[in-house]
Amino acid sequence: MQWADAIGKPHGRYPGQPRIVSLVPSLTELLVALGLADALVGRTGFCIHPRQVVRRLPKLGGTKGFDVDKLRALRPTHVLVNIDENRREEIEPLRDFVPHLIVTHPLAADDNLGLYRLLGGVFGRDAQAAALAADFTREALALGALSERLPRQQVLYLIWQKPWLSVARDTYISRMLAAAGWDTLPAASTLRYPEVDLPSVAAQAEIVFLSSEPYPFREPQRRQLAEQLAGQAPGARVALIDGEMVSWYGSRAIAGLAYLRQLRARLANSAEN
Repeated sequence: MQWADAIGKPHGRYPGQPRIVSLVPSLTELLVALGLADALVGRTGFCIHPRQVVRRLPKLGGTKGFDVDKLRALRPTHVLVNIDENRREEIEPLRDFVPHLIVTHPLAADDNLGLYRLLGGVFGRDAQAAALAADFTREALALGALSERLPRQQVLYLIWQKPWLSVARDTYISRMLAAAGWDTLPAASTLRYPEVDLPSVAAQAEIVFLSSEPYPFREPQRRQLAEQLAGQAPGARVALIDGEMVSWYGSRAIAGLAYLRQLRARLANSAEN
Protein backbone atom coordinates (compact mmCIF):
# COMPACT_ATOMS: atom_id res chain seq x y z
CA MET A 1 0.00 0.00 0.00
CA GLN A 2 1.13 3.55 -0.70
CA TRP A 3 0.22 7.00 0.56
CA ALA A 4 0.63 10.22 -1.45
CA ASP A 5 2.16 13.35 0.05
CA ALA A 6 1.17 16.95 -0.73
CA ILE A 7 2.89 16.97 -4.13
CA GLY A 8 1.42 13.62 -5.12
CA LYS A 9 4.57 11.59 -4.53
CA PRO A 10 3.71 8.07 -3.34
CA HIS A 11 5.36 6.67 -0.22
CA GLY A 12 5.19 3.04 0.81
CA ARG A 13 5.47 1.49 4.23
CA TYR A 14 9.06 1.81 5.42
CA PRO A 15 10.28 -1.68 6.33
CA GLY A 16 13.25 -0.79 8.53
CA GLN A 17 14.01 1.44 11.49
CA PRO A 18 13.53 5.01 10.22
CA ARG A 19 15.80 7.93 11.02
CA ILE A 20 13.57 10.98 10.72
CA VAL A 21 14.52 14.65 10.56
CA SER A 22 11.57 16.99 10.95
CA LEU A 23 11.92 20.53 9.63
CA VAL A 24 8.39 21.41 10.73
CA PRO A 25 7.44 22.04 14.39
CA SER A 26 3.89 20.72 14.03
CA LEU A 27 5.12 17.51 12.44
CA THR A 28 7.74 16.94 15.13
CA GLU A 29 4.97 17.01 17.72
CA LEU A 30 2.81 14.74 15.57
CA LEU A 31 5.56 12.15 15.18
CA VAL A 32 5.86 11.92 18.95
CA ALA A 33 2.09 11.53 19.27
CA LEU A 34 2.32 8.64 16.77
CA GLY A 35 4.86 6.90 18.99
CA LEU A 36 7.88 7.76 16.84
CA ALA A 37 9.98 9.70 19.35
CA ASP A 38 12.80 7.15 19.13
CA ALA A 39 12.91 7.50 15.34
CA LEU A 40 13.50 11.26 15.46
CA VAL A 41 17.15 12.21 14.95
CA GLY A 42 16.97 15.95 14.17
CA ARG A 43 14.74 19.01 14.34
CA THR A 44 14.64 22.79 13.95
CA GLY A 45 15.06 25.24 16.78
CA PHE A 46 11.35 26.02 16.49
CA CYS A 47 10.39 22.40 17.22
CA ILE A 48 9.69 22.99 20.91
CA HIS A 49 6.95 20.45 21.70
CA PRO A 50 6.98 18.11 23.52
CA ARG A 51 9.90 19.60 25.41
CA GLN A 52 10.99 16.41 27.19
CA VAL A 53 11.52 14.74 23.82
CA VAL A 54 12.86 17.49 21.58
CA ARG A 55 15.46 18.79 24.00
CA ARG A 56 17.57 15.68 23.38
CA LEU A 57 17.48 16.09 19.60
CA PRO A 58 20.12 17.98 17.58
CA LYS A 59 18.97 21.39 16.35
CA LEU A 60 19.69 22.17 12.71
CA GLY A 61 18.70 25.85 12.69
CA GLY A 62 15.38 27.28 11.58
CA THR A 63 12.69 26.03 9.26
CA LYS A 64 14.47 28.30 6.80
CA GLY A 65 18.25 28.50 6.65
CA PHE A 66 18.87 25.13 8.34
CA ASP A 67 22.35 23.58 8.34
CA VAL A 68 22.48 21.12 5.44
CA ASP A 69 25.83 19.63 6.49
CA LYS A 70 24.51 18.83 9.96
CA LEU A 71 21.41 17.31 8.42
CA ARG A 72 23.47 15.14 6.07
CA ALA A 73 25.63 13.92 8.97
CA LEU A 74 22.52 12.58 10.71
CA ARG A 75 22.00 10.10 7.82
CA PRO A 76 18.21 10.45 7.78
CA THR A 77 16.06 7.97 5.93
CA HIS A 78 13.23 10.53 5.90
CA VAL A 79 13.00 14.31 6.04
CA LEU A 80 9.61 15.92 6.67
CA VAL A 81 8.96 19.37 5.19
CA ASN A 82 6.09 21.75 4.56
CA ILE A 83 5.37 23.90 1.51
CA ASP A 84 4.61 27.03 3.54
CA GLU A 85 7.24 26.69 6.24
CA ASN A 86 10.31 25.61 4.25
CA ARG A 87 11.93 27.15 1.19
CA ARG A 88 11.77 25.05 -1.95
CA GLU A 89 15.28 26.06 -3.01
CA GLU A 90 16.63 24.70 0.28
CA ILE A 91 14.56 21.52 0.19
CA GLU A 92 15.17 20.34 -3.39
CA PRO A 93 18.93 19.68 -2.89
CA LEU A 94 18.08 17.26 -0.08
CA ARG A 95 16.77 14.81 -2.67
CA ASP A 96 20.38 14.10 -3.65
CA PHE A 97 21.09 12.29 -0.38
CA VAL A 98 17.79 11.80 1.51
CA PRO A 99 16.05 8.58 0.42
CA HIS A 100 12.56 9.78 1.34
CA LEU A 101 11.46 13.43 1.36
CA ILE A 102 7.87 13.78 2.54
CA VAL A 103 6.16 17.05 1.62
CA THR A 104 3.13 18.26 3.57
CA HIS A 105 0.71 21.15 3.04
CA PRO A 106 -2.43 21.08 5.20
CA LEU A 107 -4.70 23.98 4.29
CA ALA A 108 -7.80 23.18 6.32
CA ALA A 109 -8.65 21.48 9.58
CA ASP A 110 -9.85 18.27 7.91
CA ASP A 111 -6.53 17.93 6.08
CA ASN A 112 -5.14 16.68 9.38
CA LEU A 113 -6.96 13.39 8.84
CA GLY A 114 -4.94 12.77 5.68
CA LEU A 115 -1.79 13.78 7.47
CA TYR A 116 -2.42 11.19 10.19
CA ARG A 117 -3.01 8.50 7.56
CA LEU A 118 0.11 9.45 5.59
CA LEU A 119 2.58 9.37 8.47
CA GLY A 120 0.84 6.57 10.29
CA GLY A 121 0.90 4.48 7.14
CA VAL A 122 4.50 5.16 6.12
CA PHE A 123 5.87 4.48 9.59
CA GLY A 124 3.59 1.63 10.61
CA ARG A 125 1.58 3.53 13.19
CA ASP A 126 -1.89 2.88 11.80
CA ALA A 127 -3.52 2.28 15.19
CA GLN A 128 -2.09 5.49 16.63
CA ALA A 129 -3.16 7.41 13.53
CA ALA A 130 -6.69 6.00 13.81
CA ALA A 131 -6.87 7.05 17.46
CA LEU A 132 -5.82 10.59 16.58
CA ALA A 133 -8.39 10.67 13.78
CA ALA A 134 -11.14 9.60 16.17
CA ASP A 135 -10.17 12.30 18.68
CA PHE A 136 -10.01 14.88 15.90
CA THR A 137 -13.43 13.92 14.54
CA ARG A 138 -15.00 14.12 18.00
CA GLU A 139 -13.66 17.63 18.57
CA ALA A 140 -14.54 18.79 15.05
CA LEU A 141 -18.15 17.66 15.52
CA ALA A 142 -18.38 19.41 18.87
CA LEU A 143 -17.02 22.65 17.43
CA GLY A 144 -19.31 22.39 14.42
CA ALA A 145 -22.36 21.91 16.64
CA LEU A 146 -21.50 25.04 18.61
CA SER A 147 -20.71 27.20 15.59
CA GLU A 148 -24.01 26.24 13.95
CA ARG A 149 -25.90 27.61 16.97
CA LEU A 150 -24.11 30.97 16.87
CA PRO A 151 -24.14 33.64 14.17
CA ARG A 152 -21.06 33.81 11.95
CA GLN A 153 -18.79 36.74 12.72
CA GLN A 154 -16.18 38.65 10.78
CA VAL A 155 -12.85 38.84 12.59
CA LEU A 156 -9.45 40.40 12.01
CA TYR A 157 -6.62 38.06 13.01
CA LEU A 158 -3.37 39.98 13.48
CA ILE A 159 -0.01 38.21 13.45
CA TRP A 160 2.33 41.23 13.37
CA GLN A 161 2.55 44.94 14.00
CA LYS A 162 4.57 47.66 12.26
CA PRO A 163 3.21 46.79 9.78
CA TRP A 164 -0.06 45.19 10.78
CA LEU A 165 -0.29 41.80 9.10
CA SER A 166 -3.30 39.53 8.90
CA VAL A 167 -4.12 36.20 7.20
CA ALA A 168 -5.84 35.47 3.91
CA ARG A 169 -8.79 33.11 3.72
CA ASP A 170 -6.79 30.43 1.90
CA THR A 171 -4.52 29.87 4.91
CA TYR A 172 -4.76 27.08 7.46
CA ILE A 173 -5.25 29.67 10.22
CA SER A 174 -8.21 31.28 8.50
CA ARG A 175 -9.85 27.94 7.80
CA MET A 176 -9.42 26.82 11.40
CA LEU A 177 -11.15 30.01 12.50
CA ALA A 178 -13.86 29.45 9.89
CA ALA A 179 -14.58 26.08 11.50
CA ALA A 180 -15.50 28.04 14.63
CA GLY A 181 -17.76 30.40 12.68
CA TRP A 182 -15.24 33.21 12.36
CA ASP A 183 -14.59 34.57 8.86
CA THR A 184 -11.31 36.45 8.59
CA LEU A 185 -10.74 39.85 7.02
CA PRO A 186 -9.79 40.91 4.45
CA ALA A 187 -12.29 38.82 2.51
CA ALA A 188 -10.03 38.78 -0.56
CA SER A 189 -6.28 39.04 -0.83
CA THR A 190 -3.58 38.18 -3.36
CA LEU A 191 -1.15 37.69 -0.47
CA ARG A 192 -1.40 34.95 2.11
CA TYR A 193 -0.33 37.29 4.91
CA PRO A 194 -1.46 40.74 3.77
CA GLU A 195 -0.67 44.09 5.31
CA VAL A 196 -3.89 45.77 6.41
CA ASP A 197 -5.02 49.31 7.07
CA LEU A 198 -5.95 48.71 10.67
CA PRO A 199 -8.71 51.28 11.30
CA SER A 200 -10.64 50.55 8.10
CA VAL A 201 -10.44 46.76 8.33
CA ALA A 202 -11.08 46.67 12.07
CA ALA A 203 -14.21 48.73 11.49
CA GLN A 204 -15.62 45.78 9.53
CA ALA A 205 -14.79 43.26 12.26
CA GLU A 206 -16.68 42.20 15.33
CA ILE A 207 -13.52 40.85 16.95
CA VAL A 208 -9.88 41.79 16.47
CA PHE A 209 -7.68 38.89 17.53
CA LEU A 210 -4.08 39.42 18.59
CA SER A 211 -2.16 36.17 18.12
CA SER A 212 0.56 34.98 20.48
CA GLU A 213 2.75 34.12 17.49
CA PRO A 214 4.75 34.95 15.46
CA TYR A 215 4.51 38.37 17.14
CA PRO A 216 4.08 37.77 20.88
CA PHE A 217 1.04 39.93 21.54
CA ARG A 218 0.21 40.15 25.23
CA GLU A 219 -2.25 41.96 27.50
CA PRO A 220 -0.48 45.38 27.34
CA GLN A 221 -0.80 45.36 23.53
CA ARG A 222 -4.42 44.27 23.79
CA ARG A 223 -5.29 47.16 26.11
CA GLN A 224 -3.40 49.64 23.97
CA LEU A 225 -5.11 48.52 20.77
CA ALA A 226 -8.54 48.48 22.43
CA GLU A 227 -8.03 52.10 23.45
CA GLN A 228 -6.82 53.02 19.96
CA LEU A 229 -9.79 51.39 18.24
CA ALA A 230 -12.39 52.72 20.68
CA GLY A 231 -12.87 55.78 18.53
CA GLN A 232 -11.93 54.29 15.15
CA ALA A 233 -13.81 50.98 15.26
CA PRO A 234 -16.13 51.11 18.28
CA GLY A 235 -17.97 47.94 17.25
CA ALA A 236 -14.85 45.74 17.42
CA ARG A 237 -13.66 44.09 20.59
CA VAL A 238 -10.00 43.15 20.97
CA ALA A 239 -9.06 39.71 22.28
CA LEU A 240 -5.92 37.65 22.69
CA ILE A 241 -5.72 34.25 21.04
CA ASP A 242 -3.24 31.37 21.37
CA GLY A 243 -1.56 31.23 17.97
CA GLU A 244 -0.25 27.69 18.45
CA MET A 245 -3.80 26.41 18.85
CA VAL A 246 -4.82 27.95 15.54
CA SER A 247 -1.73 27.58 13.36
CA TRP A 248 -0.17 24.29 14.51
CA TYR A 249 -1.60 21.29 12.69
CA GLY A 250 -1.02 17.59 13.33
CA SER A 251 -1.85 16.33 16.79
CA ARG A 252 -2.07 19.91 18.10
CA ALA A 253 -5.13 20.45 15.90
CA ILE A 254 -7.17 18.25 18.23
CA ALA A 255 -6.48 20.51 21.19
CA GLY A 256 -6.88 23.48 18.84
CA LEU A 257 -10.45 22.54 17.97
CA ALA A 258 -11.33 22.17 21.64
CA TYR A 259 -9.65 25.50 22.39
CA LEU A 260 -11.62 27.28 19.67
CA ARG A 261 -14.88 25.79 20.93
CA GLN A 262 -14.18 27.05 24.44
CA LEU A 263 -13.04 30.46 23.20
CA ARG A 264 -16.07 30.89 20.94
CA ALA A 265 -18.41 29.99 23.78
CA ARG A 266 -16.64 32.29 26.25
CA LEU A 267 -16.63 35.29 23.93
CA ALA A 268 -20.28 34.71 23.00
CA ASN A 269 -21.26 34.53 26.67
CA SER A 270 -19.30 37.63 27.64
CA ALA A 271 -20.88 39.58 24.76
CA GLU A 272 -24.35 38.74 26.06
CA ASN A 273 -23.60 39.74 29.65
